[in-house]
Amino acid sequence: MAPLDDTKGVWKSGKGKGRKTPKGRQPEDSALDYIRTLLGDRPRNRDLLIEFLHLIQDDQGHLSVENLCALADEMRLSQAEVYEVATFYAHFDVIKTGEPVPPALTIRVCDSLSCELAGAQQLKAALEDGLDASQVRVLRAPCMGRCDTAPVLEIGHHHIDNATVEKVDAIIAAKHFHADIPDYEALAAYQANGGYTQLTTLRDGGDWEAVQATIKESGLRGLGGAGFPSGTKWGFVRGAEGPRYLAVNGDEGEPGTFKDRYYLERTPHLFLEGMLIAAWAVEADTCFIYMRDEYPAVLHILAEEIKALEAAGIVSEGFIDLRRGAGAYICGEESAMIESIEGKRGIPRHRPPYVAQVGIFNRPTLVHNVETLLWIARVMREGPEILNATEKNGRKGLRSYSVSGRVKNPGVHLLPAGSTITDIIDACGGMLHGHSFKAYQPGGPSSGLLPASINDVPLDFDTLQPLGTFIGSAAVVVLSDHDSAKAAALNMLRFFEDESCGQCTPCRTGCEKAVKLMQADTWDQPLLEDLCQVMSDASICGLGQAAPNPIRLTMKHFGEEI
Repeated sequence: MAPLDDTKGVWKSGKGKGRKTPKGRQPEDSALDYIRTLLGDRPRNRDLLIEFLHLIQDDQGHLSVENLCALADEMRLSQAEVYEVATFYAHFDVIKTGEPVPPALTIRVCDSLSCELAGAQQLKAALEDGLDASQVRVLRAPCMGRCDTAPVLEIGHHHIDNATVEKVDAIIAAKHFHADIPDYEALAAYQANGGYTQLTTLRDGGDWEAVQATIKESGLRGLGGAGFPSGTKWGFVRGAEGPRYLAVNGDEGEPGTFKDRYYLERTPHLFLEGMLIAAWAVEADTCFIYMRDEYPAVLHILAEEIKALEAAGIVSEGFIDLRRGAGAYICGEESAMIESIEGKRGIPRHRPPYVAQVGIFNRPTLVHNVETLLWIARVMREGPEILNATEKNGRKGLRSYSVSGRVKNPGVHLLPAGSTITDIIDACGGMLHGHSFKAYQPGGPSSGLLPASINDVPLDFDTLQPLGTFIGSAAVVVLSDHDSAKAAALNMLRFFEDESCGQCTPCRTGCEKAVKLMQADTWDQPLLEDLCQVMSDASICGLGQAAPNPIRLTMKHFGEEI
């Protein structure tokens, strides 16, 4: 054996001799300066990552890898972690070194069912042909929560209802790319009508169990889709050791649903008071409002009115934490929403444990939908009879039906919970002239399609399950004899294919395979049924479990089309 050379240290022969920095991409000084100036004195908390990505995207129109690298360094996160979050959400444009940046202006054309029925594909094609691609890019986008005014598109942060090429040209000429803020009931007007008196009374010595009993007496159930009795969750959360949180699920992404936006753009404080009553009941330390990015007007309204509540001393500064989604339908699932609130990819958690015990930052968390909290405020102000005194077809209560499609007056219609599809169409003024009722979607694409012949079933919780469907968020889309059930089902599965988070194989691969099979002139029904069974049995969350519904119900009720 050769003798050792004692003149060389054992650490001086490696490739990394004299390394001054860690391995990998190093942040550029200019990018670090930009990120530090942009973030200012905001705390560099891990859960604010998505908020900071929004700041960069809004300012630059894209996310360069140089800025992502600098943001990772500033937040003491790995670059991989920042990159995977940025690329998970549809509203972030990640640009690699040397790639062209997107045009300054982006138009997103909704292609969900109601908009497709109204000609969204033709509109998108006309825009692509008529606009300079170097100045304006045209993208497809999922539901924007404006189905009653289809077709809809978003240009910058400005939504165009009943969109046409001419309207787009006018908006571009006027450079009107910000959201229009509708007239709404602000804090002073709400207080003048008795607002927040109920909250003040409860805070001065109310009994939370009595409030819970009143909510249960009203019959209120969760209106985000699951239908869980609203007061029941309070005891689970309050009984757990603090700190406790409340999370509002405002990610109204189910195509066809727009009821939450409708109410928030009119009476935001009715919702906010209901939220604060629920937070008082479970002694929550913080209220997180997770609002979808497709609702810029709502985000503006809530930001302004939260400031007003703080200025009035109704809440302390920071008690209400408004968070902005980034274009991911999966974040409507409560555990995926919580992951997103924590600044992560919106990937559903395995359960148990449930979020009532292990939620935001692993603490007990009460999750409510926007409309649920609005009704909590009304029940406490007007009594449980505001809901339970209404009865129809053996069902009690009221439902906010988001109705779109081939009806004369689409919109949010507040009707008895026992209403049938016939009642709902009548409330909309009937079918459009020249259209005959053919089929309907009772609760978003997750509920599939039912034929017009099933027109006597109340559209409420628990009434549709024997038919292989459910009411969900009451997103009703009405189809006519001008429409194809087969094409509608394919539209729904394309949505699920695009919006699957990709965590589990049955959903990720199942939706993709289903779309390919459904594009055939004749469906391979035994193979599709096998695929549906696997997706239903093995998917982690409700997206993959419910995605087979449009396939199964189309095969069952519209066999002549497939």
